[in-house]
Amino acid sequence: MSIIVQKYGGSSVADVARIRRVAARVRARRAEGHQLVVVVSAMGDTTDELLELAKQMSADPPRRELDMLLTCGERISVALLSMALQELGVPAISFTGSQSGIITDESHASARILEVRPVRILEELARDKVVIVAGYQGVSREREVTTLGRGGTDTTAVALAAALSAEACEIFSDVDGIFSADPRLVPEARKLQSLGYDEMQELASAGARVLNAQAVEWAKANAIVIHALHAHAAGTGTRIPGIAAGQPPVTAVASDADLWVLATRTGALASLLDFLAERQVRTRFVLGQGGEGPPAEVLVALPLADVHGQQALRAAVAQAFAQTVREVPGLGTVTVVGAGVGTEPRLLEQALTTAASLGVPVHAVHTGPLQVSLLVPAGALEALTRALHQLTAG
Repeated sequence: MSIIVQKYGGSSVADVARIRRVAARVRARRAEGHQLVVVVSAMGDTTDELLELAKQMSADPPRRELDMLLTCGERISVALLSMALQELGVPAISFTGSQSGIITDESHASARILEVRPVRILEELARDKVVIVAGYQGVSREREVTTLGRGGTDTTAVALAAALSAEACEIFSDVDGIFSADPRLVPEARKLQSLGYDEMQELASAGARVLNAQAVEWAKANAIVIHALHAHAAGTGTRIPGIAAGQPPVTAVASDADLWVLATRTGALASLLDFLAERQVRTRFVLGQGGEGPPAEVLVALPLADVHGQQALRAAVAQAFAQTVREVPGLGTVTVVGAGVGTEPRLLEQALTTAASLGVPVHAVHTGPLQVSLLVPAGALEALTRALHQLTAG
């Protein structure tokens, strides 16, 4: 029998009723003749609630202890889902990330998977059980519990699919696949039936929340087919990889307001990047300053999703770089992504013209083979996203 790996996010298992619906879906998929490995996130807002508890104790929680705390959420979900399946007469067993053989590096709160040793999973599959795995977590070679950062449950699922030579990895969320923009911002956004690995990775990095960028990286490296589906409704979803014939140069548009932008003198850039790397804070891009500001400055954009001690980090940067680094508040990005973006210079011109027509100042531009990002005031993100979405029509 072929192995199918399924992943269910926090909204899909937010309460007992939804967990029961997930169990019914898993039972139905198993009845089709597949072996099932199901990767689950923490229930609803559990992770955020645990983070808030940590922040009540410390403005900059120790990363090791934070990982010990945050991994509790997924353990609740997997145990409840296993119980729900057994109530339906389906043999099941739940595992933590470490029990599943997910080996990571030592980076607490933002670990990367190094290898997967799914010995116990294979043993239980051989016993005809559904295996439920806690997402977002693993264990380092020093036997320390680690977490994979925001969206890490996606990475868990894809890494397991690769290690188990699964037929496919099905990612379930509260939307039916990947859209050309966030439907909450752009009601006319279209569902994409298929998408390439590279474009999906660019979208994930640019702020699209449906899939995690590291998960797509794993899928591409191991040729894993990802099928993004709705957890509680029928639909065709989106398959990755694959590009539909005749697709316009711009595939989708994403926005990201959760950024911290720093302006630094060019001579201090290397020191600042080294300072951030030591604290395991990744940069999204570094680029020359546009618009207002001295020409000798460069901008460093940092995604804040995985920075758990933001107040302490800001204070540390201010102290270490008081004379050379300043914060540029209130900025975000709108990014257009597509296989043709890097080869269509007119798209950058169109994007800049669109921003100017809305009276939106562009502080900087970041381009790559598959993307054009505009750094603009956060208050303009929604309007600019809607306007740039028109480019997806070709």
